[in-house]
Amino acid sequence: MFIPDLTRHRAGSSRFRGLRLIRTHLRNEGLTRDDLTDLSLLQLDAIVALQVQTNGLPGTVELGYLNPQSKGAEDPCTIQKIPSVYNWITDFLRFIEELEQDFSKRDALIKVDGRPGAILINVTTGPAWEAQAKLKELERLATTAELQILDRFLQRRKHIDGKFVVGKGKLEQILVRAMQADADVLVFDNELSPSQLRNIALATDLKVIDRTQLILDIFAQRAQSREGKLQVEIAQLRYRKPRIKIMPTAMSRLTGGIGGRGPGETKLEINKRRADERLNRLEKQLSKLSKGRALRRSRRQKANVPQVSLVGYTNAGKSTLLNTMTRSDVDAEDKLFATLDPTSRRFRFPREREIILTDTVGFIRQLPKELVEAFRSTFEETLEADLILHVADAGDPELETHLREVEKTLQSLKAEHIPKLLVFNKIDTVDPIEWDTLAQKYNAILCSAVTKNGLSSLIEEIEQQLFRQKNQGL
Repeated sequence: MFIPDLTRHRAGSSRFRGLRLIRTHLRNEGLTRDDLTDLSLLQLDAIVALQVQTNGLPGTVELGYLNPQSKGAEDPCTIQKIPSVYNWITDFLRFIEELEQDFSKRDALIKVDGRPGAILINVTTGPAWEAQAKLKELERLATTAELQILDRFLQRRKHIDGKFVVGKGKLEQILVRAMQADADVLVFDNELSPSQLRNIALATDLKVIDRTQLILDIFAQRAQSREGKLQVEIAQLRYRKPRIKIMPTAMSRLTGGIGGRGPGETKLEINKRRADERLNRLEKQLSKLSKGRALRRSRRQKANVPQVSLVGYTNAGKSTLLNTMTRSDVDAEDKLFATLDPTSRRFRFPREREIILTDTVGFIRQLPKELVEAFRSTFEETLEADLILHVADAGDPELETHLREVEKTLQSLKAEHIPKLLVFNKIDTVDPIEWDTLAQKYNAILCSAVTKNGLSSLIEEIEQQLFRQKNQGL
């Protein structure tokens, strides 16, 4: 069955196409799953199956229409059976007007604060518990990016689908749910290849972004300094450059809003040559700023002031710990990547010895390689440190996973040779009975940047390690 292009009709939020599809079945068939999928995805007013009797006259009628009261993508439609077409006396125009009013009321309840609505999707070949944890983290990322979560989909497969990531049937189910919930964007936890991004984008009118693009969007929101903005734009260009040629339709949808924030969003459709030229100019500007940062570091080193870097998984409380120790007011929101630009503060020990404490950007699982490369000058603050404080959230259920991810990132930065001190923050969220077990199991210092519990022990340990290093150096 061929369905023509219907984009010019009046479909929109809570509106139908103004079109009805009537099908004649010669074998007493009712409405099929494909019929109902077309009804949902095309936002038709209704779809009707007219059955023909053995004598050739019209018989039973099946009327399918979208149901505003449905709870999920499995049951978006209602099917009404009418014994005979001659007994069908419904005022159809009035029926559709009332149905559209019901959808408008439902949408007003679903999206109440004006934020873009998102559906989160994770496809995994691993265990379900791991996928659930990843989906939960994706939800936190989406919330940080100011998206409103409308639904979540988790699919386990033996192999990731090379064309759509999810299977074609699952994608149709997701698109039905997206239409039903009036979603604006599909967010995949999996990194989408250019061809996968293109295939999914061609199947829907929605924005389609992956986890990397979502993180880039958050960084674009957070960047305040000139250096931070340059780093974000470089990362965005590196991500988008291989997608420019084959993604004209999908990439044009990303201009502005989620997935399209940052200094480079108006450059999405430039060709590869112009993208390379822009990237080269930005890298030269960043190099000049990086030299200034290196000069400031060298001055601190000549003054023989030890440098201590705070690193850790995002939202582990590094900025709050810096504020508490140095009595500063660095931005420390309860959001992922609240700190983007490195912040250095002086700290004086009770014995009148000073150090420089530097708060760095938080790490995360599968930190996009484009960001690691663009923020390499920022990460140099960690590479020049005399001591690394690895700060972790003691109460996080994914503690061990986060510890491994941070260590993996430090290894990729070639920082494994720098002495480290493991610090478990937020112990006020952990039962005190478990404190000793945590400290012994991980050989960690326990503290709370909020209640200041254990802070004196942390300060003493930092001083001892730095003093020990100095003696060994002598």
